Amino acid sequence: MNEQTPINNTRTAPAGLPSRRGHISVEKPKNAKRVILRLWKYLSRQKMLLLLILALLLINIATTLLGSYFLRPIINQYIIPRNVPGLIRMIFVLLGIYIVGAAAGIWLNRLMIVVAQKTINILRADLFSKLQSLPLKFFDSNNHGDLMSRFTNDVDNVSDSLNTSVLQLFTSTITLLGIMALMIYISPLLTLVTLIIVPLMLWIASAIIKKSKGYFTTQQNALGAVDGYVEEIITGQKVVKVFCYEDSAAMEFEKLNYDLRDKATQAQLYSGVMQPIIQNLNTINFALTATVGGLLAIFRGLDLGGLAAFLQYSRQFGRPVNEISSQYNSLQAALAGAERIFQIMDEVPEVADTAGAVRLINIKGDVEFKAVTFGYDAGKVVLKNINIQAKVGQKIALVGSTGAGKTTIMNLLPRFYDIQSGVISIDGIDIKNVQRNSLRETLAIVLQDTHLFTATVMENIRYGRLAATDQDVIAAAVLAGADSFIQRLPNGYHTLLHNDGGNLSQGQRQLLNIARSTVARPSILILDEATSSIDTRTEQIIQKGMDQLMKNRTSFVIAHRLSTVRNADEILVLENGEIIERGSHQVLIAKKGRYFQLYTGQFD
Repeated sequence: MNEQTPINNTRTAPAGLPSRRGHISVEKPKNAKRVILRLWKYLSRQKMLLLLILALLLINIATTLLGSYFLRPIINQYIIPRNVPGLIRMIFVLLGIYIVGAAAGIWLNRLMIVVAQKTINILRADLFSKLQSLPLKFFDSNNHGDLMSRFTNDVDNVSDSLNTSVLQLFTSTITLLGIMALMIYISPLLTLVTLIIVPLMLWIASAIIKKSKGYFTTQQNALGAVDGYVEEIITGQKVVKVFCYEDSAAMEFEKLNYDLRDKATQAQLYSGVMQPIIQNLNTINFALTATVGGLLAIFRGLDLGGLAAFLQYSRQFGRPVNEISSQYNSLQAALAGAERIFQIMDEVPEVADTAGAVRLINIKGDVEFKAVTFGYDAGKVVLKNINIQAKVGQKIALVGSTGAGKTTIMNLLPRFYDIQSGVISIDGIDIKNVQRNSLRETLAIVLQDTHLFTATVMENIRYGRLAATDQDVIAAAVLAGADSFIQRLPNGYHTLLHNDGGNLSQGQRQLLNIARSTVARPSILILDEATSSIDTRTEQIIQKGMDQLMKNRTSFVIAHRLSTVRNADEILVLENGEIIERGSHQVLIAKKGRYFQLYTGQFD
């Protein structure tokens, strides 16, 4: 229905299978620095905890570096001179240093987890709030499974990275700098020898990062496509089975699954080779450093304690690099996930109310569409010069072929979409100058597709007006004709519904939907194929209730079953986005035009 470009979840169906909305597109990742800065804005909301974490981090690193440096005085001043009492004393000093470091490390990890989870809590809440602010066209044009993947897989990847990878990154970076400083202090010449291989390490790491970064983004997109397809198939399982589509669905899922496997393999392969390469280079580097260090000790007077401490730092020098490379997978997955999360954050929200927008109070229900033109795309007009005038208590019916624009007209009244030209007014007030919430509070909509929440029958009906009492809910159910079957449920109005009301028939679900609109006490009622899922006998039962509901309310009824609109005050016949006929049932039958064809064809 909507031509808006999906976020990043489009793909092409395999040959021989029906094309579905979306195909994977390989997209360059956004600026990593920008993503990191946006994540930092969330982390920085807990500045005091971050300062405490930084202090503990420095203590933990300092004790690690200090413990290694103590090898120098221990060897030079106690082991070589064979000073046993002094050696024992230094061992206890080292033990105290390592205990302080261990305690700092334990609290450091605990506090980082607290910060990470609080940050994810805020991020997830912001993401959900953002979804609530997005217009209906966003959900019409984006795969629901892919959106769910952003809430689950992508948020989890960011969470895992904040819990472990970020702390490890900072620890390793500061440790690396500290090691280099102490190495230079012990022997600048030996430090140069040790650092000879570093440019090669950095070049290899940079090449691998550049190659694998794109694969991690496409991996996350492929995962979103798999989740989206699974969600569609589960939701449409009855359709899959009735058309014997199981094998074809399995084939398409296999194609998507293999695509995910290939992209995940490429991403993990490129990032996974970094650690073993750097480990082997570190081993070579250590052997070279030990050889040159031994020569310096023999010919240049380097003390044995200093050589031992330097070799210890030389071995530790590779560890931070290894740790950074080992966390690379998590960091890249987190950045790719964060990009996808921020894509939703950057979506344009529903247009804000205009300055000075008014609230609708004591609405009578006069509705007018005046020269309304609308298109989901600026270059494609769907509705052309629509003029409708509905007085208080009138029942206006919209009929016509599928795709004629009936539902689109009704989507404009609650401002799910904004028109390109013309005016829609309620009681003479242009709805563009009305607060959206106020506008929608005056309306109740019964859609063709029902949706029930995981809650009791009572709570589902009360969703139409949260302030409604139990008596209001029951009265609404009686009016809608739903009370009789509700009373037969195991726990009556307190029966728990689940799986979108899967434990009810389609007709019963629609009756609850109608009851929900009844309890809302709207001034204007929209029924979009409201009785399409109800059998003729049930329809007759609720028709009287519906007439009572529509009494003194302006009502718009969209129906293919024309028997339900014969008593409408005015029937509008639409074709290709235009009103081609209007009048009462008798007047239109007498004209023997398009309505006559639709009506007589229905009962031939």
